[in-house]
Amino acid sequence: MDWTVTLTRAAAKQVARLNPDLKAAVRLLVRDLQEQGASLNGQWSNYGKLRGQRGDKRHCHLSKGRPTYVCCWQVINKQNLEVYYVGTHEKAPYG
Repeated sequence: MDWTVTLTRAAAKQVARLNPDLKAAVRLLVRDLQEQGASLNGQWSNYGKLRGQRGDKRHCHLSKGRPTYVCCWQVINKQNLEVYYVGTHEKAPYG
């Protein structure tokens, strides 16, 4: 079963500002999300559910070092995911 992955308008703008290596990482992540759904089972660095957030929100790291870049998404229903943030760890909307 393939999942539908959409990016919010804000996330699409954030991806557009990334360097080519990070854009490639986002493309790979989106492809993995489309094929496997929300559970990536440890394939991506620091993957996990975000606790203390409304809904089923998850994240993973796209790069290591400083700054660390992360991607955050939420499960909308059993076949749809929405990426709502791609950027630095320091500005991530999970605290």
